[in-house]
Amino acid sequence: MAHFDELETRSAAARAADQLAKLKAILPEDQAALLNSLDELPKLDVMRKADLSAAQRSDPPFGGLTVRNNTYVFQSPGPIYEPGSVDHDWWRFGRFLTACGIGKDDIIQNCFGYHLTPAGTMFENGARAVGAKVLPAGTGQTAMQAQAAHDIGCTAYAGTPDYLKVILEKADEMSLTLKFSKAAVSGGALFPSLRDFYTARGITCLQCYATADLGNIAYETISGEGLILDEGVVVEIVTPGTGQPVPDGDVGEVIVTALNPDYPLIRFATGDLSAFMPGESPCGRTNRRIKGWMGRADQTTKIKGMFVRPEQVAALVAAHPGMTRARVIAERAGEVDTMAVHCVGEGLDEAAVAASLPDILKLKGDVRLVADAELPRDGVVIEDRRTYET
Repeated sequence: MAHFDELETRSAAARAADQLAKLKAILPEDQAALLNSLDELPKLDVMRKADLSAAQRSDPPFGGLTVRNNTYVFQSPGPIYEPGSVDHDWWRFGRFLTACGIGKDDIIQNCFGYHLTPAGTMFENGARAVGAKVLPAGTGQTAMQAQAAHDIGCTAYAGTPDYLKVILEKADEMSLTLKFSKAAVSGGALFPSLRDFYTARGITCLQCYATADLGNIAYETISGEGLILDEGVVVEIVTPGTGQPVPDGDVGEVIVTALNPDYPLIRFATGDLSAFMPGESPCGRTNRRIKGWMGRADQTTKIKGMFVRPEQVAALVAAHPGMTRARVIAERAGEVDTMAVHCVGEGLDEAAVAASLPDILKLKGDVRLVADAELPRDGVVIEDRRTYET
């Protein structure tokens, strides 16, 4: 099975050493001095989208972050501005397209947007890295898309998971035969039924996990479950609101450090939940795998008119020696909100924990000490069980 480069098959030790060296080269000297291994990344602060947006408002367009070698300025909702470059595989999509089997003999119909947001340019940059030709189709005008795919003989699709189905069905209506055999998708859920639809049409459809800020983070391959981490990022899975790693296999928030010297983002919080998978992929790539998107980490919930945030739950755990985990549960009793806090730990005093709630969570609530096995390791720290009947 073809690989994009030799980095994909190196040993874990070689990867860690190389990534640490690249990370220290882009960090300020005082931060670089703190790190002797990638395991020490939690010594550095987490950056959230809200932090980046606030910095960009005070120091436009990039918030004072060191940016070099940029050709583009993109805008994403927020607004948040991202740089980009025409340099070789700047967003690191070449590995994903190679995993999809896309190469120099392919013509990619790129149906990601090209205006303001970077997705279209990201995939075009990756296509250039693997030598594929590109039809810069963008979004909409489905009849024209189907006609162009037929006339040009496009063999690969790039876009959101569902839009290819729309093009195929429009081509059927127009009695056009299309040559798509590969699809590289992102930006939405690839449901099993949709993947099966493409398989039945002779199309291998794989997805990647990417963001406008970070570029490609992880990607599927033809063989093997989960998504393999890209070589240009360091990924952590942490307890929401804390920045501290969860045990391997537990669900937590995805924190990404992009080792891009042109635009380094250090410990950037994606707000997404995932978990590491054990072992290596049978495709021969040796980097770690994640399970894919498993929900949102921002579980901020309004209870009794007050917002409770994951950071406050983390502060509650830190305030009580011996407490290892906690979960806030919002429910309703009649027309009234209720709040319970389930806690795991040793030597805890329910009354003392309850007494601390008004100061830390700004609300009173019931406290229950539970065994570790009773509290799922699913990344949820604020659970909203309320239902509202109309």
